[in-house]
Amino acid sequence: MEDAVAGSALRAKGAKALARSLLEAMASGRLREGMRLPPERALSQRFGASRGSVRRVLAELRERGLIVQAVGSGTFVAAGVHALAPAGSPAAPLTSPAELMQARLLIEPLLPALVARNATAADFARMEECLERSEAARGIEDFELWDGELHKAFAVATHNTLFLQVLELATRVREQGEWGRLKRNSLTPQRRGQYERQHRAIVAALKDRDAARARTLMAQHLEQIQQNLFGT
Repeated sequence: MEDAVAGSALRAKGAKALARSLLEAMASGRLREGMRLPPERALSQRFGASRGSVRRVLAELRERGLIVQAVGSGTFVAAGVHALAPAGSPAAPLTSPAELMQARLLIEPLLPALVARNATAADFARMEECLERSEAARGIEDFELWDGELHKAFAVATHNTLFLQVLELATRVREQGEWGRLKRNSLTPQRRGQYERQHRAIVAALKDRDAARARTLMAQHLEQIQQNLFGT
């Protein structure tokens, strides 16, 4: 059930448990429209998740229209929640990391053409935020989180909902255990530095509205990831 929330907040076990519990409670009617959720501190203690992870889970739910948040009042279940979070929501399909990379190599180099045409200043600001946070990440998990958020930002900047849905599905596949194991085993400090430079170059090309260069850089970046993961 937690896969219905496709965001990167769900890598930690506590965050997954929190998302699953909230979604199941909404689907079953235990959490009904207008009901107030426990405060972040209580959710953090109950599910063993950091406050940051709790906020990211709640942000994902808010973006999907499942909850509303009011400063000073709290977090409440949104109207029409049963239609948005039906019981038995399909989980992400079991996709191998090799299949994921094959699909990404075909799909993601198509994004720059639309990004160069449609991206706004806010889109580029989000990309910069993802770059800065990934470069500041102290561990592989945080780096992978913001790496995924950057690629999601590319999809958002196309302003094409189909591309965004495809990239959200890819994010759900990345949350499966095998991808994480391969990434941890392959991500050396040198490779991380290379990925960061590649990310910077892609964003710079997009800001210049140079779709052809951004497409080439995106393909090279993904091919490098594939090489590092599988040696092919």
